[in-house]
Amino acid sequence: MDFAGLHPDAVAFYAELAGDNSKRWWAANRDRYDEHVRGPFEALGAALEPEFGPVKIFRPYRDVRFSADKTPYKLHIGMVTRAPIAHYVQFSDEGLLTGGGVYQVPTPALARFRQIADDARTWGDLEATLDELRELGFEPMRDDELKTAPRGFTAAHPRIHLLRLKRLAVGRSEEAADWMWQPDAAEAIAQRWRAVSLWCEWLQENLEEELAEAASPVRRGRGG
Repeated sequence: MDFAGLHPDAVAFYAELAGDNSKRWWAANRDRYDEHVRGPFEALGAALEPEFGPVKIFRPYRDVRFSADKTPYKLHIGMVTRAPIAHYVQFSDEGLLTGGGVYQVPTPALARFRQIADDARTWGDLEATLDELRELGFEPMRDDELKTAPRGFTAAHPRIHLLRLKRLAVGRSEEAADWMWQPDAAEAIAQRWRAVSLWCEWLQENLEEELAEAASPVRRGRGG
């Protein structure tokens, strides 16, 4: 199946699911999910794989075992490359999120990242990479950053915005737009992933040893 664009009904699908996140609603709309949400995402993955490698599309079901929120279905569809330092794309009624990096960061890698951010001799390349990404619309993911300074640092540190990070990932969020329903959306998303590659390359160059030590037996990536 060739990629013809994401389907505009995906926006309404997730908005309606947010209002009735039940097995009954899902059963009544399952064909709609397959045709208008997952089908176009599978075609998008096939279009991206030649350049970025194999991808995984996450299942629509939430893991509710350890969550107070027992709603059964995710309010987005997500796809990730099968690599320790991964590219990610997600679609929901809020629009498109593209990003990547390392979502669950091993402790040694996070410690090394903070050393680089703290050291006046090494932080410049990191800041320059993030500045380039900002020009392309990407920012570090901060949704679970530390509220205070990490141990060994003060809140007055000039790069506290980096030291508080717990996820070494960047993202760009965009509202749903007409270009997403067109075949050219695959190339537009590929362009965004090429920007993410700047960050993935920085992580590989600077944290390769720490990430490699922690890569087995548990693989790190987004939970979709």
